[in-house]
Amino acid sequence: MDELVGRVGHLETSTATIVSDVAEMKPVTDDVKRWMLMGIGALGVTGIAAMALGVSFAEAVRRIVFVVIGKG
Repeated sequence: MDELVGRVGHLETSTATIVSDVAEMKPVTDDVKRWMLMGIGALGVTGIAAMALGVSFAEAVRRIVFVVIGKG
């Protein structure tokens, strides 16, 4: 019975340590999630801007080609 009490006490100590470690990690995990969402948003905005720039550049090249060929 004494051995069982000792083992349960050790288990409770281990569990308390794990709970405190997880509590310390939670703010870091939340920050990383926030950074990831911000990064995904920035990539989306950059992608849309690059697409718009590419379309504008393609249209400019098309107009220049039409002027040079004489169809404009």
